[in-house]
Amino acid sequence: MKRLLVVHHTPSPHCHEMFEAVLAGATDPEIDGVEVVRRPALTCSAADMLEADGYLLGSPANLGYISGALKHAFDQSYYQILDATRGRPFGVYLHGNEGTEGAQRAVDGITAGLGWLRAAETVIVSGKPTKDDLEACWNLGATVAAQLME
Repeated sequence: MKRLLVVHHTPSPHCHEMFEAVLAGATDPEIDGVEVVRRPALTCSAADMLEADGYLLGSPANLGYISGALKHAFDQSYYQILDATRGRPFGVYLHGNEGTEGAQRAVDGITAGLGWLRAAETVIVSGKPTKDDLEACWNLGATVAAQLME
């Protein structure tokens, strides 16, 4: 069975709504053979990342950058996962009230350095997520999970 790791930082109700929609998509009953594992970014370990076959990353955009929690997840595992996780698919969802470009650049730089492959376009939401925003989050989760199906 393949493993999809959801590394998230969900400090606000809006981030939590997005997280729940991503999980709903990733765990859709039509997706078979994929175990979805969730880890808050502050507790995610290098072992968690090494055991995964694909990744969903979720973060608020704080002061124009990814959350310190998501940055911490990468800082504490980067060199352990650097060569072992190349070529694995990933997706990203970000929430910000303004200025999400720096957060997007940060994720792009980190994942490019790791050699991960973008499985879907990043979902970026400002303010309260709309029905369309939550549908995009659902689609993100389903798309990345479906790419892991055997």
